[in-house]
Amino acid sequence: MQYFTSDTHFFHADLLGDNDFAPRPFANVEEMNQTIIDNWNARVAPTDTVYHLGDIALYFTKPAVKSDEAVTDVLSQLNGHLELIKGNHDSRALFKYLAAHNPIDHGQPKFAFHDVGVLIKYDHRQYYMTHYPMMMGIVNQIINLHGHIHHYAVPVKENINVGVDTPEQRYLDEQVPFGTPFSTSEIEQMVTGKAQEFRDKQ
Repeated sequence: MQYFTSDTHFFHADLLGDNDFAPRPFANVEEMNQTIIDNWNARVAPTDTVYHLGDIALYFTKPAVKSDEAVTDVLSQLNGHLELIKGNHDSRALFKYLAAHNPIDHGQPKFAFHDVGVLIKYDHRQYYMTHYPMMMGIVNQIINLHGHIHHYAVPVKENINVGVDTPEQRYLDEQVPFGTPFSTSEIEQMVTGKAQEFRDKQ
């Protein structure tokens, strides 16, 4: 199975509480981290693949390697094979650390790395996965899955925000618990719901 997520922002204390950008009502980052881990693992099996579209964590320590160790420890607790697309808060140092501490999990490396984006085919369409929303113009059967903008949505029907804070969960039949990666069927519900909303506005 394939799943999609973005902007977990593990350890990011400034997001805690109620704010307009990415409200996270947790008492501390440990509670937030554990909630994401638990909800992720409740859905994702060890043999599944999760595309993480950037901004894994935001955590600064001295020495900096301490944060890389802590983030790696959190990611190692997540089920699945992680395809990591670099976000604006993901340092090259973190990716290098993960690459150097990349266990073999169910026959393949736990982590794979992408600087810009990944294109995959699903059924009758393609998903172009990036951290930043891409303005692709008029395209046929290509959907840009992205993160970066947290509690906001791009007013373009071909752009779907798959971040943990996405407002586009409203297109789903059932809301998923915070931090749960989205399935392909849920992505398709978002695509269909957003397209219908645009048609209704015309």
